[in-house]
Amino acid sequence: MITQHYNSINFENNLLKQIKIKENQLKIAQESNMLYVAEALEEELSKLQGQLSESQNGEVQALMSLLDD
Repeated sequence: MITQHYNSINFENNLLKQIKIKENQLKIAQESNMLYVAEALEEELSKLQGQLSESQNGEVQALMSLLDD
């Protein structure tokens, strides 16, 4: 259980780092008028944010199931 929680936290931390990097890349692309690059980065950023949201929803559901027991 503890290992699973640690893996989940590690996964989320990695996602947050990737999101921060993509946000910085997107900012640079927008400032440089690199429209296609910015569009691709926005799509990648959206996917990463979706993964983070799914991960957090899974944790909430796991906690709720513990409360039900």
